[in-house]
Amino acid sequence: MKNLPNHIAFIMDGNRRWAKKRGLSKTLGHKKGAEVLVNTIKSLCEFKEVKYASFFAFSTENWNREKSEVDAIFALVEDIFNKHEEEFKKLNIKFVFVGDISRFPKSMQERLIKVSENSKNNTGLTVQLALNYGGRDDIVQAVNKLIESGACNVTEEDIKRNLLTYPAPDIDFLIRTSGEERISNFMLFQLAYSEFYFPKYFWPSFNRRKLLKALKIYSKRNRRFGGN
Repeated sequence: MKNLPNHIAFIMDGNRRWAKKRGLSKTLGHKKGAEVLVNTIKSLCEFKEVKYASFFAFSTENWNREKSEVDAIFALVEDIFNKHEEEFKKLNIKFVFVGDISRFPKSMQERLIKVSENSKNNTGLTVQLALNYGGRDDIVQAVNKLIESGACNVTEEDIKRNLLTYPAPDIDFLIRTSGEERISNFMLFQLAYSEFYFPKYFWPSFNRRKLLKALKIYSKRNRRFGGN
């Protein structure tokens, strides 16, 4: 395929509904979703054109869920790196954690910091995991940084350079599973000219074949960025 995205992003929606449909617990739904996340990251490494991949793993609104479910998600995040960090290292993946991780359990914070530090010099796929992240909050923080610095006549480039995702480029292609057609406060500034794809299946059903189909759909899009 030609014309692949430089930066692809995923809103991994539908873990709980996938589990409910099968009579399973929410935790098992998230566990399956975590497996799909790992497999998707590995599949994306096959495409040299794809340099960045962002995943909405935990939003600032997800704190409103039951504590047991939130704790299970935290445990799964740590488990991913306990099991796969060496494999990710061999794939030359760089991990960046976007959001305020200070509210997470101490062990989780330490694990994320260690993964980020250990992978910072890797030159393959850059994976951004959005954890305790909100798009509006990202923009507000960027503006406040500029105010504190005494900046005047702020430009788009100024804001971009102060976002939590900098220096990652804008998102070219966003995939949100489950059929919901909204972006739910995810990287609002970075999605200004993105192509969207809203398949109806839930995230735990996502696989390499469906990734290839999505990339094929993107490759046929005509991106005009507001032009003709």
